[in-house]
Amino acid sequence: MSELHKFLFDGVPVRGALVRLTDGWQELLRRRQAAGGYPPAVTELLGEMTAAAVLLHSNIKFAGALVLQIFGDGPVKVAVAEVQPDLSFRATASVRGEVAPGVPLSHMVNVLGQGRCAITLDPRERLPGQQPYQGVVPLSDAAGRPLERLSDVIGHYMQQSEQLDTRLVLAADASIAAGLLIQRMPAMGQANLSGTAAVAHESDALGANEDFHRIATLASSLTRQELLGLDADAILHRLFWQENLLRLAPSSAAQAHPRFGCTCSRERVGAMLRGLGVEEVEAILAEQGEVDVGCDFCGLHYRFDPVDAARLFLTQDQQPPGSDRMQ
Repeated sequence: MSELHKFLFDGVPVRGALVRLTDGWQELLRRRQAAGGYPPAVTELLGEMTAAAVLLHSNIKFAGALVLQIFGDGPVKVAVAEVQPDLSFRATASVRGEVAPGVPLSHMVNVLGQGRCAITLDPRERLPGQQPYQGVVPLSDAAGRPLERLSDVIGHYMQQSEQLDTRLVLAADASIAAGLLIQRMPAMGQANLSGTAAVAHESDALGANEDFHRIATLASSLTRQELLGLDADAILHRLFWQENLLRLAPSSAAQAHPRFGCTCSRERVGAMLRGLGVEEVEAILAEQGEVDVGCDFCGLHYRFDPVDAARLFLTQDQQPPGSDRMQ
């Protein structure tokens, strides 16, 4: 079963979280098999993205979706991981070329240096005029050198966009997607992904930096094999046995463990088709006899025959009795 563990270091302004996605991650990949599945390197990237997105969302109080997106000019055009407030997740990638096993991020997404990482916070119920918050950074460091690991990209993002020192260790294969997050806790204030922003005296900041770098160095010693193969208790003891670690009980808002869950629906697909317009939908019907829309995340198909499609463009008082079809 997938699990999330959150913890603090007593007397030290550093927090952490460890996630291990098993059954939900395997379900996500199983649903993709009908479309041919992903190359191993893309499976690893998507798994790392999904684990990272769960870790980031677990650290904020936000009633909406957190969307982590990597896009660029390589054979992987875009990869997306989305996590809801209940920690249900979904992920997908668009692959348009060969991806060799074990290649770094630059070979998959950032071949010509145009790759970007975006993190979006999309409120579940937007206020009038409210737009989702989004931060975007290049897949390169401050000196323009390409970042080859997703963990480094997100750490760079958190420093540039949120001014939060963050260290991640990520790993994934076809059975498990796992991640460890270590983050310096801000002192006070408000920010977007953290819920707080650093406001501290210089002397306090110096001590906090030393604490963070010590614990982050310990976290960085965790190997891929250990992250994928050891259980949570073994990992935390192996890394932090000399630290005073405080394990947090699951909050009431997160009683459900991280799991696969898709937010697609026939209503949403219908709204998308209405956005295309009558002429475009009629052209599809003339060519194919029906409109068949498949969800890239879960593989579910929504089919609209000519009657179903016509109903999409009727006003409420014009709607005849009928039943929707979903396969």
